[in-house]
Amino acid sequence: MSELKTQLLVIGAGPGGYAAAFYAADLGMQVTLVDTELNPGGVCLYRGCIPSKALLHAAKIVSESRDAKNFGITFNEPRIDVDKLRAWKNDVVSKMTGNLGLLAKSRKVAFIQGKATFIDSKTAKVQKVDGSSQNVRFDHAILATGSRPIPLPNISDSPLILNSTTGLELQTIPSSLLVVGGGYIGLELGTVYAELGSAVSVVEMTQGLLPGADRDLVTVLEKRLKTIFKSIMLGTKVAKVEPTAKNVKVTFENPDGKTSQETYDKILVAIGRKPNSSDLGLENTKAKVTPKGFVQIDLQRRTTDPAIFAIGDIAGEPMLAHKASHEGRVAVDAIAGKKTVFEPKAIPAVVFTDPEIAWCGLTETQAKQENRTVAVAKFPWGASGRAMTLNRTDGLTKLILDPDTQRVLGMAIVGPGAGELISEGVLAVEMGSVVEDVKLAIHPHPTTSETIMEAAEGFFGHATHIYRPKKS
Repeated sequence: MSELKTQLLVIGAGPGGYAAAFYAADLGMQVTLVDTELNPGGVCLYRGCIPSKALLHAAKIVSESRDAKNFGITFNEPRIDVDKLRAWKNDVVSKMTGNLGLLAKSRKVAFIQGKATFIDSKTAKVQKVDGSSQNVRFDHAILATGSRPIPLPNISDSPLILNSTTGLELQTIPSSLLVVGGGYIGLELGTVYAELGSAVSVVEMTQGLLPGADRDLVTVLEKRLKTIFKSIMLGTKVAKVEPTAKNVKVTFENPDGKTSQETYDKILVAIGRKPNSSDLGLENTKAKVTPKGFVQIDLQRRTTDPAIFAIGDIAGEPMLAHKASHEGRVAVDAIAGKKTVFEPKAIPAVVFTDPEIAWCGLTETQAKQENRTVAVAKFPWGASGRAMTLNRTDGLTKLILDPDTQRVLGMAIVGPGAGELISEGVLAVEMGSVVEDVKLAIHPHPTTSETIMEAAEGFFGHATHIYRPKKS
């Protein structure tokens, strides 16, 4: 068996892994990157962030074509070529992952297609897709193996039961679809299928959609979702799933213990994800895994084995691609001997529904849970000229502030394009801005970004487009 020596071995080529590998190569390290796919990209590019956003863009166009009748423009009902839509989505994925493959070669990153498992704290065995194997000796390793969908327990496999991966394959548009789970993955995919023609029902076992998100934001989204979904069932459990050759019979249980049954063409399970920390040979190293399957790490993303680091979904919540990328750079800096730790004050989160929901830093929900006193400055999009021209006044922008220092602790937005706006909040929190900084920053008119400035102005009681005097 051949053996390869490398300074840095990165296992997993998602947004965390390839970002770490590329950055390390830019710093002059000898890097080997291992992944089971043909090119870097990981779940995000192949089966997650990118294909889902491509389909959400298509769904938004369908939605906007229907909404246009409200201001005098009428289109015929959209005709959807599922095969062409799927091919376009796959082409987006192929181009992006192919470009990453070229970037890896340009940086002289040795890319091996295969699965790596640790033999010890300095050696990994890579089982290549061609059937051969190779040992890789490394000075340091970064684990970036990501996560996978959690299935419903005690359910037999059936092509009629989809998850976040198979749902994105878009094989057909079922007449009826049940989405199990009212989190961001379920709502995003539910939105896609609903706009493409499915009668979508959503079931969520908690009392609200998007558990953990601020209720005033979710209320805006839920109001619109009720116009495109057939039903939203809250506080309801899936007690039994019975797939047949043609459909799936589902038994529901409400909080009172009463049951009911419905039949769907397909169901899509989106009840969460779990880290890919098994079958990596970690038992042959000093790295430790928590009962939930996450690898234990310190602030530099180093595991309990000094030579091994872990980033991304495998390293803990939140399971977000941009968090993984940032962790990758921190880990590489630590390996390079730089003084660095992972301590962001504001990791942005975006739900790419319509309207989008985005937040960063401290949320009102979190403040209540921690018994923290905060000031909240809000600006409704009904008072935004740009929102009116978009025919989308169902938005809200709010700032979470320290009432004593007036420092910006967090920001949250619901409305079209919220994900593009939230970065201003990230910068404000990370830079330690006070609300007056946001107020005095001139924003272009007319834009929805003005709602951030006017929320800040509203804190002082003199937002131009709303009358809300500041209480003495």
